[in-house]
Amino acid sequence: MSARILVVDDVPANVKLLEARLSAEYFDVMTASNGTEALALASRAECDIILLDVMMPDMDGFEVCRRLKTDPATHHIPVVMVTALDSPSDRNRGLEAGADDFLTKPVSDVVLIARVRSLTRLKMMTDELRMRAITSLEIGMQAPERSAIADAGKGGRILLVDDRPSSYERLATILAAEHTIDVEPNPTEALFHAAEGNYDLLIVSLDLNNFDGLRLCSQARSLERTRHVPILAIAEAENATRLLRGLEIGVNDYLLRPIDKTELLARARTQIRRRRYTDHLRDNVQNSIEMAITDALTGLHNRRYMESHLATLAEQASTRGKPLALMILDIDYFKSINDNYGHDAGDDVLREFAVRVRKSIRGIDLACRYGGEEFVIVMPETDLHVAGMVAERLRRSIAGEPFAVHKGTKRIEVTISIGLTTLEQKGEAVADVLKRADTALYRAKHDGRNRVVSQAA
Repeated sequence: MSARILVVDDVPANVKLLEARLSAEYFDVMTASNGTEALALASRAECDIILLDVMMPDMDGFEVCRRLKTDPATHHIPVVMVTALDSPSDRNRGLEAGADDFLTKPVSDVVLIARVRSLTRLKMMTDELRMRAITSLEIGMQAPERSAIADAGKGGRILLVDDRPSSYERLATILAAEHTIDVEPNPTEALFHAAEGNYDLLIVSLDLNNFDGLRLCSQARSLERTRHVPILAIAEAENATRLLRGLEIGVNDYLLRPIDKTELLARARTQIRRRRYTDHLRDNVQNSIEMAITDALTGLHNRRYMESHLATLAEQASTRGKPLALMILDIDYFKSINDNYGHDAGDDVLREFAVRVRKSIRGIDLACRYGGEEFVIVMPETDLHVAGMVAERLRRSIAGEPFAVHKGTKRIEVTISIGLTTLEQKGEAVADVLKRADTALYRAKHDGRNRVVSQAA
């Protein structure tokens, strides 16, 4: 697993030592001797993880970390503070500044590499989401960076899995000051609870009686509904080896007992902020996909989606020996609506038309805006007779009630013409079916509009 690690330290010997350790594990190592240099390198997206010393001359590591985490260009880069400072107040100050971890020198090679690998996996996943979400920015959706920076990481939903009352009662009391806490003392029920609860964070004790806490963490990572929920593991100091194993299987962070109250809250906030950020990225990706296949005005599928999906439906119909009906609908005299009432009125008509179409077809049917005032409806497993009945019902729905425009201040009469056909010949080209439906639509318009014309294969 290759990643670019930025080592920031003003002591050359410390830099050389970390560089040697990381290079031996095939990481690409960059170095900076002060905070200003580190900020410049990070802002150019030249690193994946930052190992940051605290005591530096120009600005200390706390300030560097704070600036990294408040800059939209760098806030997503994991930061690990590696320092000789070992007091709880220093550790908590680093975590409050936004650090993902705080390691005290001398750092074990095993601990360092395990933490770097864990954060590398996290960074690569985030980078993939960020790259896929770039399209969201291009189509006008809001980037999540600003809201992520402003997020205090409070108000999360946390599931605490711990079977020792003396432990979970104290932890729940601490966490309840900032979050909603559910406690699950039965580890065999914990995975079901986690899958149903829509949690922002799982906190799992690795010292469960008669149950392997690491197995629970592994199962949470393999289950679709909990795969992306961060996990904070808690263990006794002598179980450090198991914690390192946990980092390998997907645990995001850990704490050793006795638990410091401030550190617990800080680490929970960090994980919840990151969860919300990645969820926002995923939402942007999903929304951008939906916008790419959906007509913005009507909410129906667009022509591009129809053309790709119609081929699949036609192939399925041919393979199964089932009919496939297709109709092209055109709003009569739509240009005159725009000319007489304005384009806003035309948009009102198109939106209401889409609503009435949805009410007239089944869930398995495909309704698309083909372009302008033309629409296509594809009906799987439907013969020409049944499709004709549906088309006539839809025609009556449009003609039977005037359309409200200009916020309901005016109502206008609207009619449609429909050309209908079916795919019944195995292997027939989709283009031929569309052409036949278009020919039927032309006849409907030529014969006086506001009618359905069918044309058999």
